Amino acid sequence: MDVIMPQLGETVAEGTVTRWYKKVGDAVKADETLFDVETDKVSTEIPAPASGVLAQILVQEGITAKVGARIAVIQESGAAVTTSAEPSVPAAAAERAAASTAPHPASSGFPRGGAAERLSPVVRKLCAEHALDPQQIAGTGRDGRITREDVLEYIATRGAPRPSALPSEPRAPQQPATAAAQSTISLTNVRRRTAEHVAKSWTTVPHVLQAMEADFHRIVEARRRMGEQWKQREGFALTYLPFIARAASIALAKFPHLNATFDGAQLKLHRRINLGIAVDLNFEGLVVPVVKDVPAKSLPQIAREINDLATRARAGRLKPDELTEATYTITNNGAFGTLFTAPIINAPQVAILSTDAVRKKPVVIEAPEGDSIAIRPVGMLAQTFDHRAVDGAYAAAFLREIKSVIEARDWIQALQA
Repeated sequence: MDVIMPQLGETVAEGTVTRWYKKVGDAVKADETLFDVETDKVSTEIPAPASGVLAQILVQEGITAKVGARIAVIQESGAAVTTSAEPSVPAAAAERAAASTAPHPASSGFPRGGAAERLSPVVRKLCAEHALDPQQIAGTGRDGRITREDVLEYIATRGAPRPSALPSEPRAPQQPATAAAQSTISLTNVRRRTAEHVAKSWTTVPHVLQAMEADFHRIVEARRRMGEQWKQREGFALTYLPFIARAASIALAKFPHLNATFDGAQLKLHRRINLGIAVDLNFEGLVVPVVKDVPAKSLPQIAREINDLATRARAGRLKPDELTEATYTITNNGAFGTLFTAPIINAPQVAILSTDAVRKKPVVIEAPEGDSIAIRPVGMLAQTFDHRAVDGAYAAAFLREIKSVIEARDWIQALQA
């Protein structure tokens, strides 16, 4: 059976193999981790598609291959096994084409085994540029893996005098800080390709931003009354995001031109409402796993799925199909206390919603008996939309619908569904 480079997101065209967990001739089991792949969207583990023996590795570590390209061959159980470590002609051509953008792991001359065997291409390149021995760098990543930040920290501190130095040891005179002391870092594969994608989106899509404040007091009350019980039962905190996702799904059903993608000169409206949820990977990039068919799920189901996807995204354990088929994206910076964010559309989608911090502020409450002022939790809903797909009135009506759902829905009852 051929092992192919998976599609990890609709706009992803290629991926870089960063680690093989098996070598040619090893037995593999279906669904066990076979290799790591890094794209502009995610760095994740890919499972074996079948059980058998790894007969060929066609794309070596550090090499970039197109989505759909053959990268390995598994000889399934019961078939005659012939193993080879040599890449096929197409794979060899792909390796030569990728050589300018992804260094081969052997090019830096590091010994195999231990920390060096788990180096990503960007870490391997940094070590080579600074003549570093990776065995001397403590890794803080998953399973002790050395991250780019570990290398930069080592570069920044390796020349500093050790605290245990004796007074009699000579010390170099302290030099004033200058621009020359600044360092230049290489972009990771994820960061570089993210930059390419957002730059293309920004320069080709006519972005328009609109924002609207919403009163979150009903959601705050639901979290206050049921949050502790939820955390004890589910094992994680109940955030604002599931409520916002539910509100967005209700509004998208009424405004289908925003639940769409641009396809050439046509606007493709999607019957399914699949929400991409932007997840921060500990400041090393973003990934957008997808909660599919949101209207068919209860609020507790949405909360569980968002938490599960985010947890596995940060652990690099998302499945390829969990990054595809998004029809609308939500990005949430509220945990960092932001007031207002203008997000870039994840093309070919036509809109993206940003939610920021919910803060207490004085609000005018209108009532038949007269207006009054109350302290309410207020948050900003900011949507960037593609002006080719809809006009400002349509997008504003959509935002007003989300605001109405957030402010009027019985969220306590929704949590009990």
